[in-house]
Amino acid sequence: MDTEAINKLTVNIGGYSDAGVRDSNQDAFASKTPSNVSELKHKGIVASLADGVSCSNNAQQASHISVTQFIDDYYCTPQSWSVKESAGKVLNSLNGWLFQHGKHNDLRHNGFVSTLSSIIFKSTTAYLFHVGDSRIYRFRDGKLQQLTQDHTRAQYGNRHFLVRALGMDSTLDIDYQKINLEKNDLYLLTSDGIHDWLTIAKLTKFLSALTHSNSLSSKQLEACTEQMAKNALAGGSIDNLSALLVHIDEIPNANVSELFSELTQYSIPPALVVGNDIDHFTITKVLYSGPRSHVYLATSHIDHQEYVLKAPSLNFADDIGYLEGFAKEQWAGRKLNHSAIMKIHPRSNDAQFLYHVCDIVEGCTLRQWMYDNQKPSLDMVRTITKNILTAVRVFQRSAMVHRDLKPENIMITDDNKITIIDFGAVQIDGFDEIHSSLTDDIPLGAVNYIAPEYLNGEKASSCSDLFSVAVITYELLTGHLPYKTISSQSLSRARHIKWNYRSAIQFRSELPTWIDATLKKACHPSAQCRYEAKSEFITDLYTPNPTFLTELNTAPLIVRNPTRFWQAIAFLFALIASLELILLTAFIKSW
Repeated sequence: MDTEAINKLTVNIGGYSDAGVRDSNQDAFASKTPSNVSELKHKGIVASLADGVSCSNNAQQASHISVTQFIDDYYCTPQSWSVKESAGKVLNSLNGWLFQHGKHNDLRHNGFVSTLSSIIFKSTTAYLFHVGDSRIYRFRDGKLQQLTQDHTRAQYGNRHFLVRALGMDSTLDIDYQKINLEKNDLYLLTSDGIHDWLTIAKLTKFLSALTHSNSLSSKQLEACTEQMAKNALAGGSIDNLSALLVHIDEIPNANVSELFSELTQYSIPPALVVGNDIDHFTITKVLYSGPRSHVYLATSHIDHQEYVLKAPSLNFADDIGYLEGFAKEQWAGRKLNHSAIMKIHPRSNDAQFLYHVCDIVEGCTLRQWMYDNQKPSLDMVRTITKNILTAVRVFQRSAMVHRDLKPENIMITDDNKITIIDFGAVQIDGFDEIHSSLTDDIPLGAVNYIAPEYLNGEKASSCSDLFSVAVITYELLTGHLPYKTISSQSLSRARHIKWNYRSAIQFRSELPTWIDATLKKACHPSAQCRYEAKSEFITDLYTPNPTFLTELNTAPLIVRNPTRFWQAIAFLFALIASLELILLTAFIKSW
């Protein structure tokens, strides 16, 4: 799998339109794929098909205006507007123009009236806008699904007449929906001259034959729609014939807002037990069950492999901040491809419940490892710290900050390999620039490991993750935390902590003073005073920093070796006490 993010939506479009048995073609379709990267990202790709009402002399003009004006005006709306707001304003304006021009016509039936079916493809989402009896279909995994409903009413047996269309009324009631895109999706837009004469089965046959090809070019799509039109004509179609096909070649990684919207459409499962089925998995073991989440070992019915399923607790069904973190975690787990990061797989298309499908991670949590390994060697701690920072760099290279690094979120094997298994608090810069986070003002994570700047409401950075790693390293070596332990997870208490560093040597006297100086700098309360690069921290853990040595050599004994200082003080007081005792004894004897 390519580790680089796919950051561009790519489609191929092809269509065909013909008058059929009629004298003129009152159908129209158009599409636009922006060449400007920013426009493509913020506005997307548009495909539209319209069918002018055949009883009007202005039908052809109405359909052409509908598709061309809609596309042109949509791209003129501000990039800060949502797709729904942009398209909605354009369509209402277009409807008003068509209606007003239709009113000025001498004959009422010669109004500017047209159906319109449009799709806007943006990022990983398709936004559908529809009015009238033209249609939009989606062909996925060999199945054709009609996504729109005809706005018609039956009259005199099999005859139908439109009840909603552009330009028909002064107000517009348009259908809107959004659906998630998948690579190799096919979207089909048709006029009634096609779909009234070709059944779902026949349309499926055309599209199934098309997808046998390894790649779909615009010419292939055009040829397919032409075949549809000719087949409908041969079958007795008496209307204009138009069809437009859009093939999804590539989709970018889902952004958090879209993914969060997707996840909230799923049901949170109740706590499961061994033997329960969820979608196409069977639970074989309950690994963890807590107030925030449930973790299971499960076997897939599809590939018969074992996976770890992580599901949120029902306690958080209405917690938007928690669900946002769950959405971010899935995005990060799918995007990041590294052995030190827990891999999260996409769920199946027919999944009904909300959970992560994860690879099995060997080993135990770093917290358990710390319980089992009291006072590990300095060399072992260096190796573990280096491996943790390797995983953190994976996040950093993708413009992410973990924000919740702690021993409970890190797995370690017997050979000290590291895997980060929980990243629900991840900050993703590329998305936060466009979409405001739901929880920016609420720091996430364990307060004893959170960097002070993030704890106090500032934006976290990779330097914040370094603080957390340094705290973990300190704890690995000493069994304690470098600052006063906060027993409660109270945010208000944590924000008022006094950041007074406690020398690691007071807990483990054999540690070199330069190691203590390295730890002190890495977890300094001020981000500006920490290491600028994680590699510098690792280097100083292995090799004495000359600057530290100079400072330590010129520093008072209490700074250079606090243990020896207090030992000297204790010896001095003991000596004084002994002298006082001798003098007192001599005084008593002389008395």
